[in-house]
Amino acid sequence: MLQLRDILDYKTNEMTLTSNEQAVIIRTERGLTIAGTRITLYDVMDYITEEYPQKFICAMLSITDKQLIAALSYIDDHRAEVEAEYQNVLKEAEELRQYYEQENRDLIAKITRKPPEPGTEEILAKLRAERAKFESQT
Repeated sequence: MLQLRDILDYKTNEMTLTSNEQAVIIRTERGLTIAGTRITLYDVMDYITEEYPQKFICAMLSITDKQLIAALSYIDDHRAEVEAEYQNVLKEAEELRQYYEQENRDLIAKITRKPPEPGTEEILAKLRAERAKFESQT
């Protein structure tokens, strides 16, 4: 797993905040959030869990190195609280996924049974060939 302490030790001198600076991590209706963004610490945790590099995380979330370091520092300083909230977020996301999968099961089955629209046979054949090619490579 990405070692928070290694990143924080490397960037410590960039994290010096004066007392008159605004908070970098705030609590919103979405949970713990990087101030001035819609990015939650749970979004950051998703990338950390998958061991993505720091530059990639910043690019994907459109945040600065300073914002990421602040988020990682907060996560490290409040590990138990953030981890508990993150587990709740993951649980709720899985419950929503299951709910919508069940709700859409009949609709997906109905769409699957419909015959293709006229004129789409050629593109469907290409898609099937590409899928078969992809599946044979994995």
